[in-house]
Amino acid sequence: MPDGFPKNSVGLVTPQLFRFEEPLELSCGRTLQGYELVVETYGELNADKSNAVLICHALSGHHHAAGFHADDDKKPGWWDDYIGPGKPIDTRHFFVVALNNLGGCHGSTGPVSMNPDTGKPWGKHFPPLRNRDWVHSQARLADALGIEQWAAVVGGSLGGMTAMRWAVELPHRVRHCVVIASALKLTAQNIAFNEIARRAIRSDPDFCDGDFLEQGKSPRNGLALARMIGHITYLSDEVMGARFGRELSSGTFMRGLDAPMEFQVESYLRYQGDQFADKFDANTYLLMTKILDYFDLARDCNNDPITAFRKAQSKFLVVSFSSDWRFAPARSREIVNALIAANRDVVYAEIESTMGHDSFLLPNVRYEAAFGAYMRRIASTIEPRGHSDAAG
Repeated sequence: MPDGFPKNSVGLVTPQLFRFEEPLELSCGRTLQGYELVVETYGELNADKSNAVLICHALSGHHHAAGFHADDDKKPGWWDDYIGPGKPIDTRHFFVVALNNLGGCHGSTGPVSMNPDTGKPWGKHFPPLRNRDWVHSQARLADALGIEQWAAVVGGSLGGMTAMRWAVELPHRVRHCVVIASALKLTAQNIAFNEIARRAIRSDPDFCDGDFLEQGKSPRNGLALARMIGHITYLSDEVMGARFGRELSSGTFMRGLDAPMEFQVESYLRYQGDQFADKFDANTYLLMTKILDYFDLARDCNNDPITAFRKAQSKFLVVSFSSDWRFAPARSREIVNALIAANRDVVYAEIESTMGHDSFLLPNVRYEAAFGAYMRRIASTIEPRGHSDAAG
């Protein structure tokens, strides 16, 4: 391990670019003639390639899930608390694959990529995607890595939806499905929040009807506002009160002073929005929220999730968090009840937390224990790295 990094870190990591030339038929009826996926891997693939774990990221996530980049060695990957030696997804036992989804804006083919037919950025003309398009694009990645079956497909929030789609779309390729803070489909309230965020982006004059890249502009204000809206929904009222209360970061309640009053929560949200607007693409945000809205695991099964889960061959871990009101525990219990009715093996944990939807990203002793115990069960069934029966 390089000096300066924690012993339980995967250390310095380097993204890889995978290019796929075979056309990909999409759910919308259109075809991508080729595409690229940016990927990071941690740990080593064992001899029989049975220890691979796929990490499915959430709405604004990307491939950098663990470890550090050489040009940013102070900020670890977004799930570094849970991936690494001795952590729940233990890289001493697992070969972990994290990618930026198709349609993303962190190196994989998406709206910011060049359209080969026009020589201009795809922008608003990038094909609409569905969750199953991610599964099929990721299956080709597994093929490229020589992985016939994932030991586990793991995801939180939108990533949990992808994990479930894997389990029912390509059931023979998944042994365990880990679904964290997710749902069978979005509630109307969730769709409403996403539409308000999209409206914020489209209302920005610099959005230019989605052609802002061609015109050298960026709808930063709209994208920042969309992120502020989303960020509020990811936190609980309890944690916002504990962090900020009604404390002022500037100004005073006293009359007669010129300095405007600014609550700490206001400055915090502005900072989060501005940071996000510097890193993310507005068309990608529109695309991703629509994928989230349209996901419905049971739509193709007469709206019966039990029928959908009967297709699955994997075992399941489902995790929810008590203070998550955007993907409430009731949504996870719907998943669990459908799995039980479908006679599928499922473990369920509802974790006490004050951190809201963001709980699945943050340290939590009970969460780590439950998640870790399940992953250790999986690890106990696979061959050690570098060994197989064939190897003698």
